[in-house]
Amino acid sequence: MMGSKLAYLTLCRTIQLLVLLARGDAAKDLELLVLRLQLVVSAARPHVPRWSPPTEPCSPRSAASCQGLAGRASSFGRRRCYAGIGG
Repeated sequence: MMGSKLAYLTLCRTIQLLVLLARGDAAKDLELLVLRLQLVVSAARPHVPRWSPPTEPCSPRSAASCQGLAGRASSFGRRRCYAGIGG
């Protein structure tokens, strides 16, 4: 199993090398331009922070903002309530 995977990968890399050697300079220059453009676009994109769960539970005053739409049933089967009102 491992030997066949290694042979397959070796064959793929050999074919890629032959294709690269057969290509002209114009195609190589075009590929370099495209790769450089991808780097510029990815560097110019603003950093989007990753979501992380809250470190502490919601207080009653901020419960409405933590729970989303008040009054809708949650996935836990409990009815959501407005901040400070029981339930």
